[in-house]
Amino acid sequence: MTADLSQIVKAYDVRGVVPDQWGEATAELFGAAFTEVTGASAIAVGHDMRPSSPGLARAFARGAAARGVDVTEIGLCSTDQLYYASGALDLPGAMFTASHNPARYNGIKLCRAGAAPVGQDTGLAEIRELVERWLGSGAPAPAATPGTVTRRDTLDDYAAHLRSLVDLGSIRPLKVVVDAGNGMGGHTVPTVFAGLPLTLVPMYFELDGTFPNHEANPLDPANLVDLQKRVREEGADLGIAFDGDADRCFVVDEHGDPVSPSAITALVASRELARHGGSGTVIHNLITSWSVPEVVKENGGTPVRTRVGHSFIKAEMARSGAIFGGEHSAHYYFRDFWNADTGMLAALHVLAALGGQDGPLSELVAQYDRYAGSGEINSTVDDQAARLVAIKAAYAGRDGVTLDELDGLTVSAADWWFNVRPSNTEPLLRLNAEARDEATMIRIRDEALALIRG
Repeated sequence: MTADLSQIVKAYDVRGVVPDQWGEATAELFGAAFTEVTGASAIAVGHDMRPSSPGLARAFARGAAARGVDVTEIGLCSTDQLYYASGALDLPGAMFTASHNPARYNGIKLCRAGAAPVGQDTGLAEIRELVERWLGSGAPAPAATPGTVTRRDTLDDYAAHLRSLVDLGSIRPLKVVVDAGNGMGGHTVPTVFAGLPLTLVPMYFELDGTFPNHEANPLDPANLVDLQKRVREEGADLGIAFDGDADRCFVVDEHGDPVSPSAITALVASRELARHGGSGTVIHNLITSWSVPEVVKENGGTPVRTRVGHSFIKAEMARSGAIFGGEHSAHYYFRDFWNADTGMLAALHVLAALGGQDGPLSELVAQYDRYAGSGEINSTVDDQAARLVAIKAAYAGRDGVTLDELDGLTVSAADWWFNVRPSNTEPLLRLNAEARDEATMIRIRDEALALIRG
């Protein structure tokens, strides 16, 4: 283990290769450091199905307990199930997962009591500094009285809480294919969906952190192919895919065609606004479709645009008292879920919306999917900053074109927009473009890509 953790402590979480970059000894120190930085007297710890997760979670719990902190072990859970425990039990929490990363990776998502996020600016930098110091000079002294470690199963309570937040009473019978990708959706879906008028067709529900069927990353279209095929074969009403830690959900319609996460954001926003009396603030990041703020306004809400990234969304949710927030990466945030993200609650909203009327999903979501989008296109570049300067120079001063730099560079006109953002971890620029028609989108997309790629 190295005393330099810069390669595994990211902006929002801890993530790296086990055992090459970190292991149980380091996890134990993270447990001690987490309790010191948060000042917690008790914490909750959960983990996913990766082979290394149980050992890392136990080590983290040992490190916390040695400092006199009482630990509630949630055991196997999805990330949003850990957020539920943090909120319902009012405890800081640690979730051991590397989300959609390959099997050799693992990580920790940390939160304060009430599922408040811990990132670089909210405690993670201090936690890293403590762990590095202890790696270099020895572990901290244990407390005179160690804390207790107890087990608690929160799955039923988590499912009941989610179902209390959606009116599921008028759902017609639906056939739904769910691809859990051998991730934690296989653990949570049977309990959350139990008793609903659904014919559930499960795919890859076996918990297997080696991901034998496909990567648990539905953002990559290649990982939706099996689900799309099965929906068509089964004549299902829809398909739902979850990522590895089941905090994101992706939807395909009855034809097997992917539904844009922006359309899901708009659909859920309209439902949450209705649930809260036809008013409220809704957060969306700057690469979601124009449809999202339009639908929010049409339903009496106030849209607020933010940077990409869950820490920015959650901070703005807390600041503004927003009732809902959505990202084009399929993270969905709810005020009634401690401002945390839960793909499962978004999935329940989709089921309730579809099951509450007679039409197919493709027709239902068409009203929320109004424009032509490029999807996210990544380009490897030698100098991110220089490319952004070149793009800015190319559009500065054009009639009817506006520029803003809230996150990367956004270039907008009456009929189109595009955003270019640098990756924080790779030499990439990420392009998202949208226009009122397909031909314009393709023209703007290709024009931007030519500038990006020099």
